[in-house]
Amino acid sequence: MWEIRPELPDDAGAVEALVAKVFGPGRFAKSAYRLREGVDPVSDLSFVAMEDVALRGSVRFWPIYVGSEPALLLGPLAVQSDQRGRGIGIALMQHGIEQARRSGHRAILLVGDEPYYSRVGFAPLAKDSVKFPGPVDRSRILALGLVEGAPASLMGEISRGRLHQPVCAMGAPVGPR
Repeated sequence: MWEIRPELPDDAGAVEALVAKVFGPGRFAKSAYRLREGVDPVSDLSFVAMEDVALRGSVRFWPIYVGSEPALLLGPLAVQSDQRGRGIGIALMQHGIEQARRSGHRAILLVGDEPYYSRVGFAPLAKDSVKFPGPVDRSRILALGLVEGAPASLMGEISRGRLHQPVCAMGAPVGPR
């Protein structure tokens, strides 16, 4: 049986290889990837599903802004193709969503298939309420509120969260914030 645990730094290569295998090189052209460029995933919201020593799936959440309101972007959610149907993807999302709720986040967005993601509570946003940086099928923009009324308050352009910050030897950020 597989188990979910936090993603560790040593998992990064295996996670990237899994994502590359599941989504291929075309993933870099997607609007959601533009929001991840130069940004680190939220470290305490990155999880892997492991079975013995085998990576079966992974999920990451990324900081974004919708207008001036902070939110999270879920993805990529990747599960080995021969492991689909075991509930790994749903379990990874549920685990991450619960941790995001406990951490005080208000809302999560993603671009994906409503029949699948609705199983954990995601629903379409009001038409034209948000705008991705680049082309995206509007019917695939889904949101999940972690607090009452959060999805209804999401309005405006979606932009990246905090970019990578160079640090000095003492660990303090360098340059403008």
